[in-house]
Amino acid sequence: MLPTDGPAAPPRANGELLFAAPWESRIFGLTLVLHEAGRFAWSEFQSRLIDAIAAHERALEAAGGEGAYDYYACWLEAFRGLAHDRGWVEAEALSRLESQLAARPHGHDH
Repeated sequence: MLPTDGPAAPPRANGELLFAAPWESRIFGLTLVLHEAGRFAWSEFQSRLIDAIAAHERALEAAGGEGAYDYYACWLEAFRGLAHDRGWVEAEALSRLESQLAARPHGHDH
């Protein structure tokens, strides 16, 4: 299911999944749990992720290479689209929640 190479493969270090922030591991885990519960086919998410990565890479190219590649931002974008299209959450409600979580004080990650 989870690719180990190619554009949709998550970052790894010494074979272990690599997360730079708690939210990355949480959205990763949530996605896997929903898939394992039969809420969507993995191929559907993987296709969305590949599209999000391609769009991110095009944006970086258009900016002259300015900015950093952010795999989990692409993962989140793919998840947002899936959640919206499946009717799990309205895009506006998700955006509000993300803003509220981002406004929390540093170190408040639960």
